[in-house]
Amino acid sequence: MNILYEEDGSFKVGNVMTDNTTSLQIESVSGKRSKVKAANVMLRFTQPALAEFIAQAESIASGIEVDFLWECCPADEFGFEQIATEYFGHIPSSLEAAAALIRLHSAPIYFHKKGKGRYRAAPPDVLKAALAGAERKRQQLALQARYTEQLSRFELPGEFAEHLPQLLYKPDRNTIEAKALEAACATTHLSAAHLLHRCGALPSLQDYHLQRFLFEHFPKGTDFPPVELSAWEELPQAGVNAFSIDDASTTEIDDAFSVEKLASGNWRIGVHIAAPALGLPRDSDGDKVAAQRLSTVYMPGQKITMLPNSVVQAFTLCADRVCPALSMYIEVDGETLAILNYESRVERIHIAANLRHDTLEPLFNEETLAAGKLDYPYASELTLLWNLVQKMEAGRGKPSDNSTQQMDYNFHIESEELLMEPLAIRLGGQTTPAKSLVMAGHPNDRVSITQRRRGSPIDKVVSELMILVNSEWGKHLAEHGFAGIYRTQQNGKVKMSTVAAPHHGLGVAQYMWSSSPLRRYVDMVNQRQIIAMLRDEEPAYPKNDPALYATMRDFDTMYGIYNEFQRSMERYWCLRWLQQEKIGQVEAIVLRENLVKLNDIPLIFRVPSLPELPANTRVQLAIGEIDLLDLEVQTRFVAKLEEVA
Repeated sequence: MNILYEEDGSFKVGNVMTDNTTSLQIESVSGKRSKVKAANVMLRFTQPALAEFIAQAESIASGIEVDFLWECCPADEFGFEQIATEYFGHIPSSLEAAAALIRLHSAPIYFHKKGKGRYRAAPPDVLKAALAGAERKRQQLALQARYTEQLSRFELPGEFAEHLPQLLYKPDRNTIEAKALEAACATTHLSAAHLLHRCGALPSLQDYHLQRFLFEHFPKGTDFPPVELSAWEELPQAGVNAFSIDDASTTEIDDAFSVEKLASGNWRIGVHIAAPALGLPRDSDGDKVAAQRLSTVYMPGQKITMLPNSVVQAFTLCADRVCPALSMYIEVDGETLAILNYESRVERIHIAANLRHDTLEPLFNEETLAAGKLDYPYASELTLLWNLVQKMEAGRGKPSDNSTQQMDYNFHIESEELLMEPLAIRLGGQTTPAKSLVMAGHPNDRVSITQRRRGSPIDKVVSELMILVNSEWGKHLAEHGFAGIYRTQQNGKVKMSTVAAPHHGLGVAQYMWSSSPLRRYVDMVNQRQIIAMLRDEEPAYPKNDPALYATMRDFDTMYGIYNEFQRSMERYWCLRWLQQEKIGQVEAIVLRENLVKLNDIPLIFRVPSLPELPANTRVQLAIGEIDLLDLEVQTRFVAKLEEVA
């Protein structure tokens, strides 16, 4: 005796060795013996042979019309042998009964399973809806297969255009586009970004990195809502002419300086900070915009400002204008340049000039200072400030050491016509002209990377005066019992705090950010507190105000994210520079293990082939493949040059 039984959702056959009523010992076609529960037995049969039964039953089942079988079904629950009798018009044979069972089981849309061998026909409305759903699914699977095939041939389906940002930066694996892309990636052994780039979906790799950042952190775009400035009282105008020192591309000019000779023979040095807090009080519309962005985002060639341009233009310390400012005046001895006293005011200040690094650096530097050259605008003022800040730096316990000074790098992006050499590149066994390939980034963009030694006279004048005002205003706030947001460094760890504490790295008793309120939200918050203190008003933020802690937390998080993005974009342009200049070999300095830094540009990477060498060893490397998507470069160790002190 043979049986047809159900196991794990499929039908199998076996020869009965022992029948124990509730269970049977059987032997399969392969000779394997197993135990089957009697409840799982669908049919008992003797013919045809065990090895042929399933094949013959499936052959008969394939000829059964499902629609007609459904029409034969009663409204109530039924057994498979019952419907086999209705369908065939006679008591079914074992093969016919098995065929009906297999057909019922294979069409769950038409027949709902109710138990072992028992079913119920789907109601007409339910069947109609299920068939429509099945058809939609079939069409989607066909569409998905077409997408996968096109992508595997490096062709971009036209329907992908509107889905590209989602597919690149946050794919929804439930969509057919994401499923097709994932399948094509598995076939081509490429990442989604590399595959889409091969398909021509990423004509600008610069925009790929930028849009990834915007997709996550600026999902609503970078445009600003309308912002109206609040009115502020008329401010007295100072009787000095101030000048700023900034990069050529700076539009958010936060700080300026003035130098005035007093009747006593002493000097009065003015540090003037733009005062947007006057027009953006706490919880105003403009404050909410700034609190959401928290900082200007920088990258080579462009930036995303914290404040709308209308607000920036109202407060930036632009030349030939009278601007509201928060000023600190420092009186210094006319001979020793010792600091005698401080005075802070909220006032209007006339900005006489905006000095720019690129034009000032050749005139105001250590060589011209040593030679006593004063043949440029504001030379005497800058020389006085230089002498002052050197004493201030020494007073902080941070004397200059030019031998260990680091380099800053400036990136300049420009567009000009690139002459494409008639190269031919071999892809997939075919020769493809270089002009037909998708260029990495904007094809007309060129990058120049220049070095500027950190700690130059220009840097030191600005940085030392900023350290001074940020330290002194932090001190004054603490003395008056006003809360503020400070930056502290103790035991080598830098953190933000609402309590004034030492910053050991700078050598000051306390330090806050308050000198860049057009570019950092923390500075604007602190500026509100300083202005309220100077006017004897209630602080904008009382002690233990939850808004202070929220600002501190959010700013710390986003400032880190923005800085990481800036570093990644600088890395992109460094790699573009290597390509642009057709660099074949470079010199680098070993930092540690196989980590190196190039000499000419701020690019750090690992060299797997680098032998074990001490830090600061100069090495020569060969440049290989450059990946502008993953921001990686393949290099090969060529030679050891020398060790650098």
